[in-house]
Amino acid sequence: MNTKYADYEQPAVTVDLVIFTVNDDMLKIMLVRRVENPFSDCWSIPGGFLKTGESLEQAALRVLREKTGMENVYMEQLYTFGEPDRDPRTRVITVTYFALIPWKNLAQPKSAKVADLTWVSVDHLPRLAFDHKDIVQYAIQRLRAKASYSNIVYGLMPRQFRLSELQNIYEIIIDDKLDKRNFRKRMLATGLLQETGKKEAMGAHRPAMLYKFKKMEIAFLD
Repeated sequence: MNTKYADYEQPAVTVDLVIFTVNDDMLKIMLVRRVENPFSDCWSIPGGFLKTGESLEQAALRVLREKTGMENVYMEQLYTFGEPDRDPRTRVITVTYFALIPWKNLAQPKSAKVADLTWVSVDHLPRLAFDHKDIVQYAIQRLRAKASYSNIVYGLMPRQFRLSELQNIYEIIIDDKLDKRNFRKRMLATGLLQETGKKEAMGAHRPAMLYKFKKMEIAFLD
């Protein structure tokens, strides 16, 4: 054992995830109910302690896979929270991430078998354990900021979509209304979208063209 640093505190390290989706015209996050102290029976964002030999990204992907069954989704590192008293048990530093998942891609998101998991609107959060409310608010700010200058919403969209659906997702994220004509013009001018050649009928309205993103990666809007 290397005793050179024995006199220094060795804090524990965790990863915590803010997992976003859009459902019922609301931006929602996944919460899990804690079954042990501290904050027993309280809601928290999903997370876990870093395992030996595991990188931060590997840990985040593990937590994502355990809670959603998914791997290939948009995810990015958010921020490191390390206030000395954020966990009453011991000094714990958490590296946070946020992920985006289309609601349609979630496997049985309302399954009764998962009694300790729920999806809630970011506008109606319950009391959260630790400093998770601060983490969630930070993630919302990051998502809304990036939506204003990038195509990050592709992480929440189905593979094919109408422009009206894309606009609706943007409006939900930024919590504001957008002019339909200007939005359509701006998005088509980016060169990020591609017509699929298919149309979808919506009630008595004229069938609308279906689009898809040319690349499933972050790009900046003009």
